[in-house]
Amino acid sequence: MEGVRDLERDLDDMREYYRHGNTREASWRNSQLKGLLTLLEEKEGDIFKALMHDLGKHHVEAFRDEIGTLTKSLHFALGSLKKWMSSRKAKLPQIALLTTANIVPEPLGLVLVFSSWNFPFGLSLEPLIGAIAAGNTVVLKPSELAPACASFLANTIPAYVDNRAIKVFQGGQAIGEKLLLQKWDKIFFTGSARIGRLVMSEAAKHLTPVTLELGGKCPAVVDSLSSSWDRKVNSSLVYATVKRILAGKFGACAGQACIAIDYVLAEKESTPALVESMKVKINEMFGKNPKESHSIARIINKQHFLRLKNLLEDPRVEASIVFGGSLDEDSLFIEPTILVNPPLEAAIMTEEIFGPILPIITLEKIEDSVQFLNSRPKALAIYCFTKNKSLERKMISETSSGSMVFNDAIVQYAADTLPFGGVGGSGMGRYHGKFSFDTFSHEKAVMRRSFLSDFWFRYPPWNTNKFQLLESAYKYDYLGLLLVILGLRRSRRGSYIT
Repeated sequence: MEGVRDLERDLDDMREYYRHGNTREASWRNSQLKGLLTLLEEKEGDIFKALMHDLGKHHVEAFRDEIGTLTKSLHFALGSLKKWMSSRKAKLPQIALLTTANIVPEPLGLVLVFSSWNFPFGLSLEPLIGAIAAGNTVVLKPSELAPACASFLANTIPAYVDNRAIKVFQGGQAIGEKLLLQKWDKIFFTGSARIGRLVMSEAAKHLTPVTLELGGKCPAVVDSLSSSWDRKVNSSLVYATVKRILAGKFGACAGQACIAIDYVLAEKESTPALVESMKVKINEMFGKNPKESHSIARIINKQHFLRLKNLLEDPRVEASIVFGGSLDEDSLFIEPTILVNPPLEAAIMTEEIFGPILPIITLEKIEDSVQFLNSRPKALAIYCFTKNKSLERKMISETSSGSMVFNDAIVQYAADTLPFGGVGGSGMGRYHGKFSFDTFSHEKAVMRRSFLSDFWFRYPPWNTNKFQLLESAYKYDYLGLLLVILGLRRSRRGSYIT
């Protein structure tokens, strides 16, 4: 109980700090963003160690996916903040004589960010950047499943930012539940759909708006690529396709990423060549013995390892393994594994895999992929590898997903000018770049009216003439209304206004 009172006192202090207007100042926002940038620069080595401890991430992968993208995001926010904070003029109808309007962004207040364990720095600091840029006070709750990273964030962030406005709370389910019981002005959650439902349910009690960054089974649709598979397995086109698919699966935290490729759809005729090419490239990327490679991350913990092990040990699934499949529980290692046509009703094809296991589902023709995708929940991302413009148009117009990428995978995450988020079961809301700023802002409409002009017919008592003038005001522009008033244009009801 004492812990709850301490938490409530902390939050009350943060609300009071926000009410004083400190966080609204551009100078404050700039200083906090610069503090985070300094943290990344000065503590890069410590961040690498924490990611290696929790996830076995090689420092190059850690820089590419976390420090590098965050550094880029911070520079983008710092360079754009003045523009983002500025009000913008709104266009009004001509009837709004001597009236002006602006749209003014304002912070929401006290916001809560729940981050995930698979990208513990990126998924913590990326929304934090947006919340700070928008001028909010922020509580960050990092995932306890990445303990070294959570501890680093809790112990290090206060030294680089204003701890009266930005706090990090460590802990497991208990602290998460306590935080959800509080009143927030916004909750930003990254994680599973199961927990996302709980977050949304608790937020509804206070009518708190939420952004849910969830996941789902992200497919990669692989066209026949103009029969390149049949002509030459090692052609440059095939090489690029396979390399990008493998990087989008095994090179993304060993598949433990919401936007990692979950499964592949390919034509039956080209699948054997696709598999053979994948085997060659896996050996090139991770060596003959991937367990000895430092280029593939480990499974986060034993519970997740056993879940993946159970997926593979389904006899129907086990029979579909064409490459890999070895596991080491002691080191939490699972070899990059390829399956061909596991049963569609098996758990591996109904649950998000979140690991280095790649099913390939064969189709008679690649156009059938549209119907296949539409029969399943909406994905966070769809990846399509093709040179066929007709198929490209069909994928864009006839499928729905959070994002769509042609001829590559996961690269959309690094684009600050694109919104990142899901649709349907894969999430709601969006962030990155200006979209992060917007997510943590309210756009307030501000209108200014002159005392010098007015239309008498907008006030009671009502009569037919006033009705006709109001009708004309909504129907015509200002000049048209003037003509009606002067009797030079008929109203809709056919009578002259005199």
